[in-house]
Order: sequence, then structure tokens, then C-alpha cells
Amino acid sequence: MTARDDNTIDFYAREVAAYTTRGEEASPRLKAFLAILPAGGRILELGCGAGQDSEAMLGLGFDVHPTDGTPEMARAAQDRLGVATSTLLFEDIKEQNAYDGIWANACLLHVPRATLPSIIARIHAALKDKGVFYASYKAGTAEGRDDLDRFYNYPSPEWLLEVYQQCSWTSVTIDEAEGGGYDNKPTDWLHVTAVKP
Repeated sequence: MTARDDNTIDFYAREVAAYTTRGEEASPRLKAFLAILPAGGRILELGCGAGQDSEAMLGLGFDVHPTDGTPEMARAAQDRLGVATSTLLFEDIKEQNAYDGIWANACLLHVPRATLPSIIARIHAALKDKGVFYASYKAGTAEGRDDLDRFYNYPSPEWLLEVYQQCSWTSVTIDEAEGGGYDNKPTDWLHVTAVKP
């Protein structure tokens, strides 16, 4: 089973202009993530979208490799950042022991539940020892589509912890918080930080 959902990718391809002009600031969770990393550490960003998080990390001197699964979004981020931005699907992550940190803000939430364990395993393998992995998910009880036809896995904290524990981590922390999203609807978010041994 693939992690790719064409309807979701098509949505982001259509909405590139909206995402790149809405003035979104870098994630407030970025500071805590970067504080755990070595200065100038190598970071893979998955689902970089308009590039605001990569821009903030680059500005702080980190060696950032932004990627997005939507080619149009990757091109827009590259125009903004002035650094190579790859089109990368989650199932195509193949590097081993390559990154001090992997940042996946609001992107792995589109991966079907049956496929998420294999994607987490790829991310685990791509991290160096003591590497840090951050991802955020919209909480729920069953996977499905939102009103914009985007696919979501909508996990519970308990289910998500079981998935992460299929790999070896020094720690897995799940923080629950209320927030919003592109559709302006109230959203329960799960913020997960995991550290590789």
C-alpha cells in the first residue's frame, strides 16, 4: 500500500498560491526541536509546504534539506528559499544515518494508517544516532477525508504511540493541543517528538 493519495496531492497543487501568500509564520514548536540538535545540524524537512519552517531553520545556520510531495509546492518553496527543494514522497525516503533531525510538521497526517509504520521506520533509519524526529497529526478515531477531500489518518495518542514503538526510540513524547488549520476549523492536534538511541 502506498502512502501517496492523489486527491490530497492535487489539492495542494491547486492551492499553492494560497499557501505561499497567506503569510504563515514558522511553527512555534520549531524552537524546542532545534534546541535539542547540534549547532548547524543536518535537517530533513518533509512536507515543507511554502517553506516558512525551512526558512527559519536556514536563518539559524542549520543545514536544511527541504522536500515536499507536491512538485508545485516544492518549486514554490525553492523560489522562496533559494536552495534546492526536492519533490519527495514519504515512501521514497532511502537515506541511512544521514540527519540530526527530521521535521515533519502537518504532513505525515496524510499517510494511511496501514502504511504509517513503514514510513516511520524509514524516518528512523534516516536519522543519525541521537537524532530527533518531530511530526504533528490531527487527532481522531478513524481515518478518512475532510471536507476538502484531503485524506487523514486521524490517530489517537494511544494508537500513535503503538506505531512509534515498533521502532527503537530513547523517548517518545506526545503533546496534545488545540489549534486550527487551512480549513479554519477547530482541530485537536498531536505533536510527537521522538529521539533515536
